[in-house]
Amino acid sequence: MVGLATLLSLIAAVLATSFLSGIFGMLGGLILMALLLLALPVPAAMSLHAVTQMTANGWRALLWHRYILWRVMPGYIAGSALAFAILTWISFQPDTAWVYIGLGVIPFFALVVPAGLAPDIRRPFAPVILGMIVMAIHVVAGVSGALLDIFFFRTDLDRRQIVATKACSQTLGHLFKLAYFLLVAGMADVVNELPLWIFAISIVSAITGTTLAKFVIDRLTNRAFQLWTRWLAALVGLVCLVRGIALLMG
Repeated sequence: MVGLATLLSLIAAVLATSFLSGIFGMLGGLILMALLLLALPVPAAMSLHAVTQMTANGWRALLWHRYILWRVMPGYIAGSALAFAILTWISFQPDTAWVYIGLGVIPFFALVVPAGLAPDIRRPFAPVILGMIVMAIHVVAGVSGALLDIFFFRTDLDRRQIVATKACSQTLGHLFKLAYFLLVAGMADVVNELPLWIFAISIVSAITGTTLAKFVIDRLTNRAFQLWTRWLAALVGLVCLVRGIALLMG
């Protein structure tokens, strides 16, 4: 089991990254996953990340609930459930290095997709496809916010609709991820690494950070929101990619 100092550092990371996620919708989760992997094995890191991000996204979805595109949710859930069933059947568990590489590649993939090929979450079957992809990426890399952006940021949706709908979909995605790793890795392995109290404190920290972020996003323009999201995602992706390659070579 990790030491107290490490646990307190993880709680601080949850608070800071929940604040960042509350503004940009996905960057906090990306950074938090990278930080958790520095201190924890993959199943424990994925489980704690799932709980905190499920809380942060769920609270954000509640704060912005009137902006959620509810019509895309049934298809998203169906796609996620299908991918969950397939991945559980094969019992796939990713290596730490490949998780980092996945974290690093995803933001760049989102940036290079041509505008003409970028999908729109409102198109027929797009929610089902997105649900399947997000569930698979959650298992490989732990986060999928940058990939999720491909279905939103080339549209004419308002920033609040984007944040709210992504928050709702990510809440469901992290719920599936938590169930997956508890089933495949086993709850005992996760509890041996992390005391249960850190999950409770992480939930409170996630709600606090998300609530504070609402005051910032109200003051951002749509253009500034999209610009900062892309540049910060690329920076974090580069750091994760270098870390993953270093682990493979080491």
